[in-house]
Amino acid sequence: MAETVKDLRSRATKLHQDGALLEAAKLYAVYLKHEPSDAGIWSNLGVLHRSAGRHEQSLRAQKRALAIAPDEVGFRNNIANILSDTGQYEASITHRKWVLDREPDNLNHIAMVGRCLRGLGDYAGAIAYLTPQIAIHPDDTELQMQLAFAQLGAGDYAHAFETYKIRWKTGELKSRDLPFPEWQGEPLEGKTVLVMPEQGFGDAVLFARFLPVLKDMGATVHCLVERPVATLFENLDGADWIGQGIPRDARIDYYVNMMDLAGVHFSKTNDVPAPARMNVPSESTERAARIVAPYDNVLKIGVVWTGSVTYKGNAFRSFSHTDFLPLTDIEGVQLFSLYKGPMLDPYFADGTSAFIVDAASDESGFSDTAASMQAMDLIITSDTATAHIAGSLGVPTWTVLHWDPFWVWTHVGDTTPWYQNMTLFRQKTPLQWSGVMAELQAALSQYLEDHT
Repeated sequence: MAETVKDLRSRATKLHQDGALLEAAKLYAVYLKHEPSDAGIWSNLGVLHRSAGRHEQSLRAQKRALAIAPDEVGFRNNIANILSDTGQYEASITHRKWVLDREPDNLNHIAMVGRCLRGLGDYAGAIAYLTPQIAIHPDDTELQMQLAFAQLGAGDYAHAFETYKIRWKTGELKSRDLPFPEWQGEPLEGKTVLVMPEQGFGDAVLFARFLPVLKDMGATVHCLVERPVATLFENLDGADWIGQGIPRDARIDYYVNMMDLAGVHFSKTNDVPAPARMNVPSESTERAARIVAPYDNVLKIGVVWTGSVTYKGNAFRSFSHTDFLPLTDIEGVQLFSLYKGPMLDPYFADGTSAFIVDAASDESGFSDTAASMQAMDLIITSDTATAHIAGSLGVPTWTVLHWDPFWVWTHVGDTTPWYQNMTLFRQKTPLQWSGVMAELQAALSQYLEDHT
């Protein structure tokens, strides 16, 4: 018996629920050919495209759903989400407030209004909006997370890092299971504290600068690190011992999460300390020297276009390796790829490696990355761990930011107090890299003129 339109709808929805996005998208299209006024399927298709990273297609589909059924709360929710994703925060706020007029205790939309205000760079507005809501809903973790990020963007670090402790209650981080208590501010004279790593490698590099606060309080400091940064972190200031596993014979009194050290520092001063000094072993330096040896008489630029593909926001902060190709046409310049990861496949496949020298695919770790950076005249990188490593090394660094960047960079300005050697280049229009890349090309031409 021939499949009915109703059966087609059910099968497409079931494929979508099962995660078969390609097959579901095809069937949704066939179904909508016959039933173009089905708002629910248009909205489902929008959700599917959002999951697949096709943000513009998602927005198109959600607009169709809302045009058909403008009073449906679920459709308002879906279009608000994709508008947030694509940086259309004012429009997203409008839809969220429409929902809140009907569901005033919808905590997700309350939190996301705060998030949208922060995305607009209105940190004060986000703080003012979220603070009374948290007083009403003190147990909601998302409200507090959004407040923490707004406080961080505003530079209110003392309050921000206190608020940010809520991260351990969101369910996104694995809770600690250690045989000694978490430090809660007790006197540390004569005590041994184990500093625990958390989140990304860039965060580890960023926050390593705060280790000395424990030494200043009289503690013996043991610092646990992850393998990719282990060599880079050897001999960190403020640490008596650094390793990848808890030493069996160590008598540890407390543990502390690395990010919480920032709160200790900023409770006393709002000055941002200098980055931690990175360890670059001689074998890494020798490797880098061999790579750059044929390029003595040119400006050597190390480039990175993407971060970890497993990071949920990577698609927004990253761009294509091909965006760097116009820079290779500038006379007196040689680019070197400092990226290692799955996005090297298209870099090799389209021949870019002939123009941007591969300096990283055989790296043994971030210490090799650091040595390559030190062999460069300039680093140009997306907002990922390499930006923090280059910043910590003191190498001249240009960091290319998307429209709604990490709180360290805030939303305005071309410098940051966190890295004195860094210049920030900002995407002007969400999802569009051409403008900032043209700005980058002009700046590099001027840089070359100034340094030759």
